[in-house]
Amino acid sequence: MLPWKRALRPLAALLLTAAVATVPAATAAAADTAPSSGWNDFSCKPSAAHPRPVVLVHGTLGNSVDNWLSLAPYLKDRGYCVYSLDYGQLTGVPLFYGLGPIDKSADQLSAFVDRVLAATGAAKADLVGHSQGGMMPRYYLKFLGGAGKVNALVGLAPDNHGATLSGLTNLLPYFPGASDLVKATTPGLADQIPGSDFLTKLNAGGDTVPGVHYTVIATKYDEVATPWQSQYLSGSDVHNVLLQDLCPLDLSEHVAIGLFDRIAFHEVTNALDPPHATATTCASVFS
Repeated sequence: MLPWKRALRPLAALLLTAAVATVPAATAAAADTAPSSGWNDFSCKPSAAHPRPVVLVHGTLGNSVDNWLSLAPYLKDRGYCVYSLDYGQLTGVPLFYGLGPIDKSADQLSAFVDRVLAATGAAKADLVGHSQGGMMPRYYLKFLGGAGKVNALVGLAPDNHGATLSGLTNLLPYFPGASDLVKATTPGLADQIPGSDFLTKLNAGGDTVPGVHYTVIATKYDEVATPWQSQYLSGSDVHNVLLQDLCPLDLSEHVAIGLFDRIAFHEVTNALDPPHATATTCASVFS
């Protein structure tokens, strides 16, 4: 191995360590069927009150179980048919997903949505994603025909215009070959670096597509999808929300907003069912 490649390994490890630090240790093996909480039940039939199934899309280094141990039961308890998938797996890397090329991950989402719609008989689904899971579906909507199958996309801390990891990715140009190494080993991470070919293609010609309702729920304490304002989308059917505008006491950062923030969860339900939306406040933590 060339000396410069050995020198780059610590930087690659630093990037991966920083990303791993933003997710909890795996608590269960991700599987096609989630724990006995009632989600990923393909016999579930949507009700008249909630006629669309909800597909949960995990973030980088997450999986279909760990990312949703709180939100999936929260939505299930409110009468939704809820599903989650694994995507972006790398060979030899268990439990931590979302690391493969994001366009290929969008293919996996497309197939999963088709499966959910076929099982439920619904015409459209709603998508709720955390981090990469809030951004990656936009590729599905824009390039893979998803706009005709999706009513709403709700992003919790989505890195719609890239993730700088609080500026860490800005160091890459100072290490010749570092970007190539990250792309070769973890293409899903490389695709999320601001200015990547993937993000350039995704955002060219506008952030949104007609017919889909978009909601972005951000926190000003985000340390991954930074600056947090970059999460916001522009378009005619977009609702950008800052958690601290709803509850100034909410201290959730990038991980917490998707894992256990019930204030954010309440705003998710508002986005899924606008006609019955209620004000999201600090008291929503008890709802």
